[in-house]
Amino acid sequence: MRKRTKRAEGHDNSGAGNSAATLTRGLEILRAFKAEDATLGNQDLIERTRLPKATISRLTATLVSLGYLHYDDDLGRYSIGPATVSLGYSALSSSAVVHMARPLMQELANETGAAVALGMRDGAEMVYAANCRSMAPVSLQLNVGSRLPIWRTAMGLAYVADSDPATRKQLVAQMVAAEPARKGKIIELVDQAVVDLAERGFVSIFGTWYSYINAVGVTFKPTDGSPRVALTCGGIVDIVPREACLEVVGPKLVKLVTRLGAVLEGRPAP
Repeated sequence: MRKRTKRAEGHDNSGAGNSAATLTRGLEILRAFKAEDATLGNQDLIERTRLPKATISRLTATLVSLGYLHYDDDLGRYSIGPATVSLGYSALSSSAVVHMARPLMQELANETGAAVALGMRDGAEMVYAANCRSMAPVSLQLNVGSRLPIWRTAMGLAYVADSDPATRKQLVAQMVAAEPARKGKIIELVDQAVVDLAERGFVSIFGTWYSYINAVGVTFKPTDGSPRVALTCGGIVDIVPREACLEVVGPKLVKLVTRLGAVLEGRPAP
C-alpha cells in the first residue's frame, strides 16, 4: 500500500480542487485592504491574512488578471482594482437604506455640527457605508470604507447591545479574543451599552475611542430584509460635549431612525 506523503509545513493545498477554500482565501486578501491603505506589498498581505507566500502569489495573480487588484510594477505593490471598486459601488448604490438615510444624516450633521455615519458589522469591526459631515471647521475625517473596532465606538456598542443575548455573547468573545488584554473594559462597555439602550434608546461613549471624541449610536433593522445597520453621530468634545450628547444629539439620532423607517415603508415621516 502506498504511503501518504507528509505535507510540508506551510504547503498550500487550496489548489487541490477545493474551490471554496480558494474563494475564501481570495476574499481574505481583498479584505486585508483598509480604507487608509493606498497599496500593500506581499509581506503586508502575508502578515494580515497569515496565508503562505505561495498562496498569496498565486491568488494575487488571479485577482490582478480579473481586475480585482491592480499591481504596480515599479513599486511592486498591490492596490484595489476597478472590479472591486465597481462591486462595492454597486452594493452601496443598490442599498435603499443608504440611499434614504443620506439626506436625513446630512440634515442631522448640519444641525449638530457633528459627523453622522451609517455602518455595518464585519467581524469585530464596524465598516462605514455612508458618512455625512457638517460645515464645521473641525469634524471627524472618516470616509466610506473606514473600519473601527466595535467596542470602542458608539456605533459598534449600539450594534452589540441590540443583538440577542446569544449573538452578543459571541461578539464579546470575538472582541476579547482579538484584544485579550482589554477583556474587562470590553465587558464593562458592552454591559453599560445594554443598559443605556434600554433606558435611553441610544448608546453613548465619552473618550473611549479617542479622549477628545464623544458620540452616540443607535441601530436600525430594515423591514425589507436588509441586514441590520448602526448609525452614529459624534465629534470633538468642544462641539458635542457630554450634556449635548445625552440631551440633544442622542434624541435627535433616535428620531432620525424613526423617520428613516417611515420613509423606507412609504409612510409619512413623523
